[in-house]
Amino acid sequence: MATKAIATKAKARSAKQADLLSLIETMRWEPGKGFLRLDQHLRRLNRSADALGFRSAPADLVKQLEAAVSGEAPLHVRLAMTFRGNVEITTEPFAAIADDTVWRIRIAETRLPSDDPMYRHKTTRREIYDTARAEFAEDDAQEVIMLNERGEICEGTTTNIFVEQPDGTLITPAISCGLIAGILRGDLIREGRAKSGLVKPQELTGARLFVGNSLRGLIRAELVEA
Repeated sequence: MATKAIATKAKARSAKQADLLSLIETMRWEPGKGFLRLDQHLRRLNRSADALGFRSAPADLVKQLEAAVSGEAPLHVRLAMTFRGNVEITTEPFAAIADDTVWRIRIAETRLPSDDPMYRHKTTRREIYDTARAEFAEDDAQEVIMLNERGEICEGTTTNIFVEQPDGTLITPAISCGLIAGILRGDLIREGRAKSGLVKPQELTGARLFVGNSLRGLIRAELVEA
């Protein structure tokens, strides 16, 4: 009986810990256009749910999303789904940035382990990203880039990174480097505007750089070196 009680408590504790982890998707909604890249976001959500053993997204998820948005201004929409398939949708005004904006980026000391499959999925497990972001003040760097344990470029704390080549195409780090398959990143690769590969830190020096995600699109960037 004691052994059964211990096993039951361990199972309950494991379930509680799983409930603390949620899959997340952040997207933009625009009046008259609706959600940008909604199909891609939902496919990624379902792929991650399947890979991590989450319950599938609710059948009426699109209706829930549509019910959460309204108005005459763009919105930043955050979707969070728990292990049990419970969904929370929050919105806030989307503040666009000017087309000629250039973000300063810095490279973090914090490393992203390429062999941890959890970092291939967009979840609320963000401690490592928060640690990297905290290495620099917001005024010093608008985005912080992380390397993996082999010293390869992975991704930013909220964006993927792209390096422009002489022919105008973009190189972005491969998934095998240990990173989230960004929605914008996937679109650019499918369109032939970008391709994946290994990127070393020295390749960022003097290069034309961009960072981006589905919410904000591509943003020009420049590396600030120590």
